[in-house]
Amino acid sequence: MRTEEEWAAYTKRLLKAEMTKRGVTYDQLTERLAALGVHDTSVNIRNKVARGKFTAVFFLQCLEAVGCKTLHVAED
Repeated sequence: MRTEEEWAAYTKRLLKAEMTKRGVTYDQLTERLAALGVHDTSVNIRNKVARGKFTAVFFLQCLEAVGCKTLHVAED
């Protein structure tokens, strides 16, 4: 059974992996989120991701912003 901290770390790794796959920086993510109507600073977004504790809505917005259409969530 995973702890809440382990879930947060896993979620953070998923999002960062999708950003890395697509070569998206935090500044680019900030711009892309703004185009979706999500207005926040690059520093705040970086901090949210670093904590790994963010809403499912924010997670999905980020995935949309980086162009992720499918997500493999099983950890081997």
